[in-house]
Parts: sequence; C-alpha cells; structure tokens
Amino acid sequence: MDLSLAAQNLISPPVLFFALGLFAALVRSDLAIPQAVAKAMSLYLMLAIGFKGGVAAGTHGLGVDLLLVIGAATALSFAIPMIAFGCLSATTALPQVDKAAISAHYGSISIVTFIAAMAALEGLGIAYPGIMIAAAAAMEVPAIVTALFLAHRGAQPDQSRGQISWREVALNGSVVLLIGAFIIGMATGETGYKDISPFITEPFKGVLCLFLLDMGLVAGRELRQVRKTLTPALLGFGLYMPLIGALIGALAGNLIGLETGGVALFSVLAASASYIAVPAAMRLALPEAKPSLYLTLSLAVTFPFNLSIGIPLYIQLADWLS
Repeated sequence: MDLSLAAQNLISPPVLFFALGLFAALVRSDLAIPQAVAKAMSLYLMLAIGFKGGVAAGTHGLGVDLLLVIGAATALSFAIPMIAFGCLSATTALPQVDKAAISAHYGSISIVTFIAAMAALEGLGIAYPGIMIAAAAAMEVPAIVTALFLAHRGAQPDQSRGQISWREVALNGSVVLLIGAFIIGMATGETGYKDISPFITEPFKGVLCLFLLDMGLVAGRELRQVRKTLTPALLGFGLYMPLIGALIGALAGNLIGLETGGVALFSVLAASASYIAVPAAMRLALPEAKPSLYLTLSLAVTFPFNLSIGIPLYIQLADWLS
C-alpha cells in the first residue's frame, strides 16, 4: 500500500472528526449531536450524492455499462453473505441466526464509507463514473434475502419469528432518496446542477465532517458496551472480511471494464458493511439475532477500519488492477 496515500486519508478532516467522536465517546464526554440533526445530515448527504451521480450518469449516457454495473453489484450482494457465513461457521460457534444476521451486513453497503471514498478519489484527482450510485442502490436488498435463506436453512418453520415486509425494505427511506435523487439528477442534467450547486457542493464536506463526528460517537458507545462479547475470532472477522469483499469487488469491477475510480468504488462497496438499512431489516426478520454483535461489528470495527486504512488500500488495489 502507498503509505503517502494512507497518511493523506488518515489526516483528512472527515477521518479526524470521526476519530474525535470515537475518542469523546470512549472517554465518556457529554459531546452529543441531536438525533434529528444526524438524520437531517444523512438525508442531505444521500440527496447530494444521488443527485450528482444522476447528473454524471446523464452526461455519460446510459447503456450496457449500467446494466453490467447493476448486475455485478446484485450478484456480489447475493454472494458475499454466503462467503461471510462460511467464514463465521469456520471460526466461531455462533448460532446460525446470528451468523446469518452478521453476514447480511457485509453483503450490503455503508453509504457513508462510499461517500468518503468518493471524497478521497476527488482529492486525488481520480475520476469515477456516476453510475456507481446505481450499484450502491442495487446492493441493499439481495444481502437481506440471502441472510434469511441462511438463517432458515435446515430449520423448522417458526411462527414466532418476525416477518419482514419486502415493501418496507425496497421502499426504505435511504434507498428511495438515493434512487430518487439519482433520477432527478439525470432528468435535470447540468442545468439542474447549476441551480442547486451552492446547496449540494460547497457545504458537502463540512456536513460530512459533522456526520462522521456523530458516527464516531455512536461507534465509541457501541465499543464501550460490548467489549466482552467481541471475541478475537469476531474481531478478526470484522477486519479481514472487508479485505475479502474488497478483493472480490475490485476483480468484479475490473472484469466488467471499469477504470481505476470505478474499480475502487466497487471495491469499497463490496468491503463496507451496512449499519442503517440491514439492522432495521434484521430486527424485523430475525428478532432473535443479537444487535450487539452485528451492529458493533459493522459500525464499531469494520467502519473505522475502512475509513482509516481500507479506502487508501482499495484505491491502491484498483490502481494495480487497472
């Protein structure tokens, strides 16, 4: 890995604000961001990135490349939970339902990691295709379907288990906003971008810093509460699983003909772990699974790893492959 690239990412404002939030939570500071403000920031980030991606895709033009990206992303989201489940089965004695729930998180995506990766690419002057937003949206639901299959495989029907509403998953607020903003960006193009550019361009990095400060606070609180349940095997999984996903994602991106920026983002998507959409789905579909395990691994272990070390590593990997 290019150490200068890693250093540049580690000392970037978004990463440092995440570290500040993590530190504040671990030392039990009363620093806090109201939940309503955090939700508003996440909505803003998804709107901005979806809209800019739609504008870029509209300028680029849609065709076979979009279908390839969506198809590859969907296949990864089905396959990665299977690999994660196999790794957990080989290294832990967790119940089947917990292994399935954890695996679902690693087949889905972290939109904040994705946004941070795009910011890192922009800082390095590396272009990426706007259609990668479609890949992010395509990787939400398939991982949940795979997890339910894994959780119920070989088990007797249990009417006490919660039933997930596929309508709720497909119409999850983050998915609707991301896809909707993408379509609006495509429809309005450069003209629409110029109209709202002062809103979605200049404030973006500042809002990202504040949002990551809040994510650091949340991750630190999770780590404080479940330190005893994080066995070495589980902790190791939270660190090596994103590397496995990143390699698979990079190879898939390279196979469908993406250039460095696109390969890097595909790698990041496959390496990241959901901590918004999938936890909500798991609480409905697999209520007996332990949130203290799957949420802590995705948010307090894999997310900081990807943000600090993973992103520059995945960009370097994409550069080698491309």
